[in-house]
Amino acid sequence: MTQDIGTAFDHPEARAAETADARPRDRISLRDHIVEIEIGAFQAERGRRQRVCFNIVVEVRPGTGPVADDVDRILSYDLITEAIRLEINAGRINLLETLAERIAERILAAPQAMRVFVRVEKLDRGPGALGVEIMRSRDEVAADTRADAPMPQPLVVFLSNDAIAAPHLAGWIDQVAATGQPVIFCVGLPDGPLPQSQSPAAQRRIDLLAIEQNAWVLAGRDARCVVVGTRTEIDWAMKNGQSIVWAPGKLVLDTTGAPGSVRDPLGLCAWFAGLVAARRIVVIGDEAPGIDADFHPVENDVIAGI
Repeated sequence: MTQDIGTAFDHPEARAAETADARPRDRISLRDHIVEIEIGAFQAERGRRQRVCFNIVVEVRPGTGPVADDVDRILSYDLITEAIRLEINAGRINLLETLAERIAERILAAPQAMRVFVRVEKLDRGPGALGVEIMRSRDEVAADTRADAPMPQPLVVFLSNDAIAAPHLAGWIDQVAATGQPVIFCVGLPDGPLPQSQSPAAQRRIDLLAIEQNAWVLAGRDARCVVVGTRTEIDWAMKNGQSIVWAPGKLVLDTTGAPGSVRDPLGLCAWFAGLVAARRIVVIGDEAPGIDADFHPVENDVIAGI
């Protein structure tokens, strides 16, 4: 009995270990994540915010290959905090039980998630913490119970080398940021000669590295331009409305059907825009005659030279 009580009040990690079956599973966890929100069924709780603490453990399906230090091959911790944020922002909730249930459903929508433990506690309703803890498994939640939030459709902005070096760069970034859409900047090869290789595969990697160097040149000119290369980072930035610069190496090398040559900068930009379901491409600089690629923006296909 004493052991049962100890496990009941321990972190959900202990509950997960205590109830584990013979199938090996990895776990990721979030501990003591505190957010101020308005929640509660009592009148005294309406119109005021209170601290709510989240402790969550997710059991994930073992991978089929080596992780290889690749963020796109694992279940990201951001999935947990994103599930909390989305459910809090979806509307006012009366019960902790409802909030915990919805968070669990959203996490279990991820294909790697097999079982989730969610503990939610109010910290300001008395001298101690008042809370609820639930455990849900993939078998208990229908696959379509709760669809994930739609991914925002970003504005993809190609910057020529002249635009990167221009004194008006900050003003142009201000203009695209003012649209209120997530913005992803793309750049091409830098000016000047590049190392040459007789191997097309080697040359492709050399060119990708050169484009990424150019991306870092842009990042050095404006602190708002954060260079990212993984799909996980790109998706997180889009969901959070951040402006980023695409480093193409990883996605191009990992994606079937990616361009064989990356020496057509606008073609590569158009391929990427289709991959992230961009709403529109804007070209800043003197390389704006058009884009010869299979890209069909949602709103329009205007290519603007600024």
